[in-house]
Amino acid sequence: MAKKTAKKKTKKTGKKTGRKASTKKAGAPMKTAAAGAMTTAELRAELRRRDSSLRKLENRREKLARQLVEVEGEIRSMGGTADIGTTARGMVRRRPRNDMNLADSLVKMLSGKTMSVTEAAEKVVEAGYRTTAANFRTIVNQTLIRDKRFKKISRGQYTSK
Repeated sequence: MAKKTAKKKTKKTGKKTGRKASTKKAGAPMKTAAAGAMTTAELRAELRRRDSSLRKLENRREKLARQLVEVEGEIRSMGGTADIGTTARGMVRRRPRNDMNLADSLVKMLSGKTMSVTEAAEKVVEAGYRTTAANFRTIVNQTLIRDKRFKKISRGQYTSK
């Protein structure tokens, strides 16, 4: 009985180097192992491609930063505060500073008057108190409850002592 010998089939690549064709996506970084098997010309082409992608991203970032500056200018022109949050360069900005704290501002606003929590929150902001809190009314309510300088007249109605 004769033994059959299996022939190993080789895949044709269509290249003279004998390597398989690359299946990586355009713009995706190549794996380190694949880079080791590349020719110098292929490595140079990859570096040029990456440099081109980097320049495109940097230009896009600069364009977006200019647009952000314009939008912040529009916000300021309408009386808003555009300086809250993070700058285009990634620097964290501080929260707004007020001349008086919230409790002192409320005492000044409520002296001789009785207001609801909502009215007090609106009047304090109208008077120039700066806040970025989404729940500012709740913060005002907590201040009115905890501070001894305020007196509860009825449900939701407060005045300063």
